[in-house]
Amino acid sequence: MAWTFPTALFFLTIAALLSLMAVWEYASPGGNPRVGILRFETTRGDRLFVSLLGAAFIHIAWLGLVGSSLWWALALSVVYALGVFRYV
Repeated sequence: MAWTFPTALFFLTIAALLSLMAVWEYASPGGNPRVGILRFETTRGDRLFVSLLGAAFIHIAWLGLVGSSLWWALALSVVYALGVFRYV
């Protein structure tokens, strides 16, 4: 894997998300578990994991079906993450 600027930005973004979740957990412990549309209890960390996993699949599918311009896949992933945090 080549360490290009987009690759570094990708890993820095994941590190920033994990750091923000740690600060959020420190400020408000407990993870705010709730039951969403999946009908089982999830915490903020679970929802972040599902969001990141879904974003990875969205990007892989976009690369396979559409092409190498990933800006629309990024927008779709952000909408997906907002939906996961709101409804799951």
